[in-house]
Amino acid sequence: MIDFGLSAVLGLCFGFMFGVGCSLAVLYSIYLGGYRKAVEESTLPVKPKRFQQALEKLHARRVREAKPASR
Repeated sequence: MIDFGLSAVLGLCFGFMFGVGCSLAVLYSIYLGGYRKAVEESTLPVKPKRFQQALEKLHARRVREAKPASR
C-alpha cells in the first residue's frame, strides 16, 4: 500500500507539472501568434479597417481620461 501511495503522489506531481507546463506553452504560442499578427498589421502601408477602429477607440479613451472630472 505504501508503494501505491508513493506512486500516486509522484504521478499526481508529475501530471500536474506537465499539465501546467503544456497549458502555459499553448497560451504562450497563442499570445505570440496574436502579437506577430498585430506587428504585421501595423507595418502594412494601408491599415486594415479593424486596426483603424482599434486605434480610434484607443485615442477616444485617452482623450476621455485626459479630461479633468468636472462637477
